[in-house]
Order: sequence, then structure tokens, then C-alpha cells
Amino acid sequence: MLSAYLNILIFFVLIFIGYILTAKKWFNSVVADSFSKLILTITLPIGMFVTITSSFSKAEFLSLFSGILLPFCSILLAFIVGIIVAKIFNVAPQRRGAFSAMYGASNTIFMGLPISMAIFGPKAVPYVLLYYICNTLFFWTIGIYMLAKDGQIKEGITHKVDFKKTIKQLFSPALIGFLIGLICVLIDFPKIVFIEKLGKQLSNLTTPLSMFFIGIIIYQTGISNLKMNKDTFLVLIGRFVISPLLVVSLSKFMPISGLMLKVFIVQSAMPVQNSMAILAHGYGADEKFAATSLTYSVLAYLFVIPILLYYIL
Repeated sequence: MLSAYLNILIFFVLIFIGYILTAKKWFNSVVADSFSKLILTITLPIGMFVTITSSFSKAEFLSLFSGILLPFCSILLAFIVGIIVAKIFNVAPQRRGAFSAMYGASNTIFMGLPISMAIFGPKAVPYVLLYYICNTLFFWTIGIYMLAKDGQIKEGITHKVDFKKTIKQLFSPALIGFLIGLICVLIDFPKIVFIEKLGKQLSNLTTPLSMFFIGIIIYQTGISNLKMNKDTFLVLIGRFVISPLLVVSLSKFMPISGLMLKVFIVQSAMPVQNSMAILAHGYGADEKFAATSLTYSVLAYLFVIPILLYYIL
């Protein structure tokens, strides 16, 4: 449990560093834009590719594939529930996409992987990546589309979505990196050591830059303005209550091994995607709402994880 707490604390320290450096005028909105572009177009897509190619062989992927139905269905249902909840509780139209994306998708790699390894050990990695595949496909297709719609509503654009533009939005650089990596795994494409090492170095930049970006947004927004509101509270309920309950409920109809189920429960109850604030900024959505929800979700996780551990161990 201590290791899990320390892993979460690292994120807070990085956010705090970003906040302090912004206060000292080292970082500003121009730097934030540069971080956003660097992450979305380079480090995150490369990270997607490296993660899938370095963690799976074709045989391992195919042997685990039978367990993919449960996370696929649970994440899909979480997105649907998020859309319904947003309408029932009158979430502002310009943030409903971000709301549903945060409701349905979790932080599976940057927080989920190290925390699952701290709890279960290395044997949890294949199951984490199985959940990650489903989470990635939904987040970088449906989630990105919803964020793009938020940006259009925020800018007052009411015309119908252009088909070509929609396809371009769906096939984001991160999703393309993931799909290329998956294809390489399935065709047994030989690994090139130099490219793999270079890719890992670049992908390692994603988490600190993302946390710095959140620190910049928090400073520019003002800590006093990062107040708990109805929409953020509902996001936390979705992340930490609805999402894991969906996994547990579906497991009654889709029996899977004990460890796999425990890992899926832990993954489903992770905080908001750490790149949400950057993506909201990049697509013109409500980045302050995304940053606030992300910050509160990481903070709340300090209290959620003991309950999870009590339930699954």
C-alpha cells in the first residue's frame, strides 16, 4: 500500500513543480502550448507504440484476447452512463464531452500500471495492458470526438460535423501510434533496439510534461478557483463508484480468472486520464474543468485505494 501512495505522490510533486515554476515566470501560456503540442504529436504517440510493442508478443496477446470482452463492455457502458448522467444533471453543453470522457476512461498506464504492479507484482502487467487496449481505443476515438464537439460548442459552431474532419479527429496521432504498434505485434515485426530505446526516452517525457502542464493551468486558473462543483463531483462518482461497479456486475455474466478480475477492478477505479487537461486545451474544450477534475481525482484516490485494497485482497 505504501508503494501505491508513493506512486501517487510523485504526480502531486510534479504538478507542484509546474505550479511553482509558473509562479516564478519560468513557465507561461506559450510554454503550456509548446508542452501540449510536444506531448500530443510526439511523446504520447511514440509512448503508445513503445508500450504495446515492448509489452506483448503475438502469442501473449492472442492468449489474453479472450478476456478482453469484460473491459470492453464495462468501458462502453461507462461512457454511455456518463452521457446519460450529463443530461440528467444538466452538465453544461460545452463540457459534456469532457465529462463523459473522464467518466468512462481511466488513467491505465501512468498511474494504473505502477500501482497494479505495486499491489500484485509483475504478473499483473498483461492484464493491465489488456484493459489499456480497450481504454485506449475508446478514449482516443469516442473520447476525442466528444472533446472536439465541446470545442465546437464553446466556439459557437453549430453546423454539422464535416465527415473528413471527423475522421481526422478520430485518428489522432496517439491512436495511430497505438494501432501501428498493435499491427507490428500481430505480424511479428522484428524489434529494432535503437528505435525502441529512443522511443522509450521520448515517451518518458509524457508524464512529467503533462503534470507540469496541469501545474501551469492550476496557477493560471488560481487555486481559489479550483473548487469542488457538481460536475466534478459527478466525475469522481463515475470514476470511483460507477466504473468499478460495472466491472463487478459484468463479471457475473463473463467469468474470468481471479487475478484478472482484481486487476480490472483496480484499473477501472483509476483517476482521470492524466492527459485530459492537455487534450481539452488542444481541442478548445473546457481545460479548467478538465484540470480541476483531474486534480481532485488524484487527490481523492489517496482515500479510494485503501477501500479498493480491502475489497480485492
